[in-house]
Amino acid sequence: MANTKSAIKAARKTVRFTARNKTTKTRLKTLHKKLDAAVKAGDAAASKAAASSYVSAMDKAVKSGVVHKNAANRAKAHAAKHAAAK
Repeated sequence: MANTKSAIKAARKTVRFTARNKTTKTRLKTLHKKLDAAVKAGDAAASKAAASSYVSAMDKAVKSGVVHKNAANRAKAHAAKHAAAK
């Protein structure tokens, strides 16, 4: 258990940030699965829309500090490559 006032506050912040990070990462995983499904189905319009929503969510995750900028850029490049494959 935290002993100092600042450690107690840090523990509260950790709980809050962990919840935010978990919801954001779960949403990213869901959007990535939707993108994969659209690409496997061969539907160009659906894959483009799924890629767009995935990229948007990834940018928001970077803005809030959940995902590192370079990791997001790499993921977005892979998404664009898969969406354009068909």
